[in-house]
Amino acid sequence: MKHLLAVGSFALVTVLAGCNSTQDKMSLLEKENSELRDQLSQRDKALDAANSDLREANRMMREQEIMFDQELTNLAGGVSSPNAFEGIEGVSTSVSGREVTVTVASDVLFDSGRTSLKSNAKSSLDEVASVITSRYPGRSVKVIGHTDSDPIRKSGHKSNYHLGFERGFAVREYLISRGLDPSNVSITSYGPDQSLGSKSKSRRVEIVVAE
Repeated sequence: MKHLLAVGSFALVTVLAGCNSTQDKMSLLEKENSELRDQLSQRDKALDAANSDLREANRMMREQEIMFDQELTNLAGGVSSPNAFEGIEGVSTSVSGREVTVTVASDVLFDSGRTSLKSNAKSSLDEVASVITSRYPGRSVKVIGHTDSDPIRKSGHKSNYHLGFERGFAVREYLISRGLDPSNVSITSYGPDQSLGSKSKSRRVEIVVAE
């Protein structure tokens, strides 16, 4: 009888020990599951944050693209294509930034050493003035006189700077007479300071149209 009781007690202890072991395993599994859920939650939060950053970056990129497109539109509208002056006798054009420069050879505009416009030069300036008033209304215009580097000997002008100024002034006055607002048209002379590849190219008047 005592032997049976001993066996029964041992079996009970074994069962209880087995239950405790199972509970420990379940507790461990629950803890691991809880930790995994926390990690998953953290990863979800990190993913949401990354997606939010990506959406913000895409939004900023779209805004920059819109701004860039607007700048191109403004540039196209602010300074029209130099082809607007194409075909005008004695005229060449170039664009830099938001400025278009219309260059008229002085040999087309003036006789040697003179500051009075040639009669046939006025037709070219008429076309230039027409383009400016129609395509660039209200824009500032700078008229710049340039000369070659030959010293002044016979024309009576004190220097090439004076000659360049007088020629620029003649062009400015004519453009104003053709409809340009005098308050928008300035004048300067660089004389021989910005000479080009030859004397004939250096002698010129530039009409710079800016926004």
